[in-house]
Amino acid sequence: MNWDRIEGNWKQVKGQLQQQWGKLTDDDLDRMHGKREELEGVLQERYGLAKDEANKQIDNWSRQFKM
Repeated sequence: MNWDRIEGNWKQVKGQLQQQWGKLTDDDLDRMHGKREELEGVLQERYGLAKDEANKQIDNWSRQFKM
């Protein structure tokens, strides 16, 4: 999925992100404003992931994402 579509539908996407990564808070998601780089950073912080692993997980999730 094109990340621009995810960013454009951020309000709808936030719940799905929290289902995938339960450690994300509402404040985390509000601060991200749909920015992939911000999501990557928070996943690294919350889950102790390396940058490559965070990117891989985001890519896998975004492929499954349906609007």
